[in-house]
Amino acid sequence: MSRIGKKPVHLPKGVTASVSGKTVKVKGPKGELSVTLVEEVDAMMDEQGVHVTPRADMERAGQMWGLSRTLVNNLVKGVTEGFSERLEIQGVGYRAAVQGKTLNLQLGFSHDVNYPIPAGITITSEKPTQLTISGIDKQLVGQVAAEIRSWRPPEPYKGKGVRYAGEYVRRKEGKKK
Repeated sequence: MSRIGKKPVHLPKGVTASVSGKTVKVKGPKGELSVTLVEEVDAMMDEQGVHVTPRADMERAGQMWGLSRTLVNNLVKGVTEGFSERLEIQGVGYRAAVQGKTLNLQLGFSHDVNYPIPAGITITSEKPTQLTISGIDKQLVGQVAAEIRSWRPPEPYKGKGVRYAGEYVRRKEGKKK
């Protein structure tokens, strides 16, 4: 039995949800999102919120039960609060700037990296070395942050690169004479 899956997803004030077949659509103040659930689980609406239940007593149904409930909960949280990810850039001459719909990154390459900002994502640069990625889709926010970080992940000797805010980079000792 899934402890997470048993709990209903409560809908806050101003949020509406609809279930049609395997698709759950959630509409709120920040926008509208939907997810298509796997065949092994069912979703239904009642006065408490959205309930996700397994269809059969199969192993895969139990595995997908908690995941499906969490996906629906992320939709509700996304349309009410939204999600954000913070990145820090460390290194001499490393900086970032937002120019319209493009993120311009200077990461020590011979050329600047121009990253087109996807629809539904907002990137702000408070300082040239700090980025905040925000949006209503948790998966898309995390994917964009991972793609930006993948251009120059933090290296263990000097710690230079793009890292998540609060990420610990284990440092190594350099060469000895």
